[in-house]
Amino acid sequence: MATERYNPRASEPKWQKAWDDAKLFETKNDDPRPKYYVLEMFPYPSGRIHMGHVRNYTLGDVLTRYKRAMGFNVLHPFGWDAFGLPAENAARDNKVNPREWTYANIETMKGQLRTLGFSWDWTREFATCDPSYYKQQQRLFLDFWKAGLVERKSAKVNWDPEDMTVLANEQVIDGRGWRSGALVEQRDLTQWFFKITSMSQELLDGLETLDRWPEKVKLMQSNWIGRSEGMLVRWAIANPPPGASELEVYTTRPDTIFGASFMAIAADHPLARKAAELNEDLAAFITEIKRVGTSAAELETAEKRGFDTGLRVVHPFDPSWTLPIYVANFVLMEYGTGAIFGCPSGDQRDLDFANKYGLPVVPVVMPEDAEAKTFQIIDEAYVDDGVMINSRFLDGMKPKEAFEEVARLLGEQTIGNRPQGERKVQFRLRDWLISRQRYWGCPIPVIHCDDCGSQPVPAAQLPVELPSDVSFDKPGNPLDHHPTWKHAACPKCGKDARRDTDTMDTFVDSSWYFARFVNPCDEERPTDLAHVDGPNGWLAVNQYIGGIEHAILHLLYSRFFTRMMKVTGHLNAVEEPFEGLFTQGMVVHETYKGPNGWVTPAEIRIEDVDGQRRASLLADGSPVEIGSIEKMSKSRKNVVDPDDIIASYGADTARWFMLSDSPPDRDVIWTEAGAEGAHRFLQRIWRMVSEAAPHLAGIAAAAGADSEAAAISKAAHKAVKAVGDDIEKLAFNRAVARLYELANTLQAPVASLPTTTDAAFKGALKQALEMLIVMIGPMMPHLAEECWAALGGKGMVAGQAWPQFDPALIVDNDITYPVQVNGKKRGDLTIARDADQAAVEKAALELDAVIKALDGKPPRKVIVVPQRIVNVVA
Repeated sequence: MATERYNPRASEPKWQKAWDDAKLFETKNDDPRPKYYVLEMFPYPSGRIHMGHVRNYTLGDVLTRYKRAMGFNVLHPFGWDAFGLPAENAARDNKVNPREWTYANIETMKGQLRTLGFSWDWTREFATCDPSYYKQQQRLFLDFWKAGLVERKSAKVNWDPEDMTVLANEQVIDGRGWRSGALVEQRDLTQWFFKITSMSQELLDGLETLDRWPEKVKLMQSNWIGRSEGMLVRWAIANPPPGASELEVYTTRPDTIFGASFMAIAADHPLARKAAELNEDLAAFITEIKRVGTSAAELETAEKRGFDTGLRVVHPFDPSWTLPIYVANFVLMEYGTGAIFGCPSGDQRDLDFANKYGLPVVPVVMPEDAEAKTFQIIDEAYVDDGVMINSRFLDGMKPKEAFEEVARLLGEQTIGNRPQGERKVQFRLRDWLISRQRYWGCPIPVIHCDDCGSQPVPAAQLPVELPSDVSFDKPGNPLDHHPTWKHAACPKCGKDARRDTDTMDTFVDSSWYFARFVNPCDEERPTDLAHVDGPNGWLAVNQYIGGIEHAILHLLYSRFFTRMMKVTGHLNAVEEPFEGLFTQGMVVHETYKGPNGWVTPAEIRIEDVDGQRRASLLADGSPVEIGSIEKMSKSRKNVVDPDDIIASYGADTARWFMLSDSPPDRDVIWTEAGAEGAHRFLQRIWRMVSEAAPHLAGIAAAAGADSEAAAISKAAHKAVKAVGDDIEKLAFNRAVARLYELANTLQAPVASLPTTTDAAFKGALKQALEMLIVMIGPMMPHLAEECWAALGGKGMVAGQAWPQFDPALIVDNDITYPVQVNGKKRGDLTIARDADQAAVEKAALELDAVIKALDGKPPRKVIVVPQRIVNVVA
């Protein structure tokens, strides 16, 4: 009788319910087994999951199920990064409360995710917008403030005029808001900051301990922290305005001091403001350049502009030499001291500026093989190493040597009562501005009193909850407009006071959630110190999985938060939150453009016409242009809906395809043909197991010792070791390839079952099929359960231990030597692994290719490198 096709629509919900009923994935903190923590970056509840979610969570689920099978007590929680502007925008556009919109989206997405069979511990689920979560976040804020890690100060901030909120420097991309895309403006506001700069060196040093992080991520963080070693140089002002006698400049190249031709200061520099008081044209210039973006990337490409203040500084090594001070649009007050000295010959930006304003260009470093008399800089700065020229007492030195000499001399000279120069380590990293002028975020638990200043909200009054009756009719922050919420009594004096109406940057919410998952029901404290870290704790997360786009913001902030939590007693010892980090590639797809613009894959038909792929609209047959392969996006309409894939093929097909098509750190191209191929393999496994099951009923699984049985066992045991090794390395595509190989190996033995009576053969085949089923369990868990039940297995695959391989069965008895003649490979020799050197020599010389290469002449020498290679010297 023909085997029925595997039906995922019936099987997958059945096994998902069975897992839930058995509470297989609920994790106990006091379980004595060794702990292992797997975490995927939690999603924003936008309303629908996408194929990127499917891939990310499949990778984590495979590792989770495998580690459980290996005997670990695995924590695999899930939650929602639920605060943020999209909810406010939806509230404004759809006239709904952000809370209602968010929780409705959570329910929709949770339903979608459940159909994929991910083995999460749903008992630990939370959303960051739950008052029970942000109550503990407010506790952390107050403890950080008490410890001196939080500061409220007036500062120039990045203002997004569309989203009407402040952005951190990291959230300004090419001068535009990271969400809205609007050009960012500069404003002076009093804001709350986390003092991440207090840990700049710790964060940099910590990168050296992260052996299981991608090097590119560590490099990105290192560059963002931006440690530089240089000097603070004080230049005397020759014609100082009242109250300003010197200009401080930070430089990493004091060795080029004799190539200086101008000074440049930021528009916000105090000296610029003093000079502008006496010069209307300078004041107008400053106003003008403040209007344009000031991100580092934007300034890098903008035209370099400056205005001569008329002030001049005296060169530290020559009192007769003065240099002009310009206000320039490429110098930022928040970097260094807000002032630089321009050395045009060694910096392209300075050279462009000098050439534009007719300033001197004096080469001070040249290649070692160049001639000082003829070497010149015209249009291109020289930025490489070399030898010092035109630098008086530094001439002939290497730049490093010159650096040391200038540092020594400036340290000995004085200006006023201070050294004219001193060594200084500078960091690019700036304090983390967390204040946001919006409603849907964690309220900052502070009350401002005219008499007592800023006061912490008492712990007994936490959480400071968001009001539900807010209006989004007016621009700006709804909390400012609320008639009653912001009014509160001062905790210190009892007088009328005002709540802080700013909410926290949503990156705060995701900077500690991994610690909250350890005990999300603890109402008294943010973390459960008995289980969060230390000998009986979960942290650090053993494997964290997510996109490379979070390399700086989220990951850097989480590392900083972990250190703050340790300082304030919310963690015991851990400093790095994520022991291992894996950044998966994106899911990409072809794009299609019809007569009226982009169309979705579901709207077209693709056919092979004379060897060419042709696309047309299903609706009317209109031709469709097949475009480039790009990240799935709504704008290009090249999105595949996971619900459609599950409805057509089932969850296991989607999971298998995500694992099999490419290495997990690279992009995967979703194709209909690929999905169909994955589904065919799923059906093949089911067909093979269901055909074998009746013939193997009552047969005890055991490794075979002779002939065919031994070959089956060797293939299965080798696969068990190799697949386990591959999963440990997150090389899921290689593990999939090995499972394909094993399935191919077992196909013929299964087909021969109706005609065989060999008990040993059947025992070996049953063991091999059981091993195959358990190995596909992490990847296609529903199919594995169905196959396990068909084969008569006890319990469920999700509760089975990983198969044990016999070391004797994974050792090959034969070995293959490449054979070279005079250094050129001529063939391969397969021979018994324990063959002695004489036997290997004799067999190599009998190879037809070697005989032909020697042309009847005896070899001069035969060199056998045991287990490696044979070299024949003619």
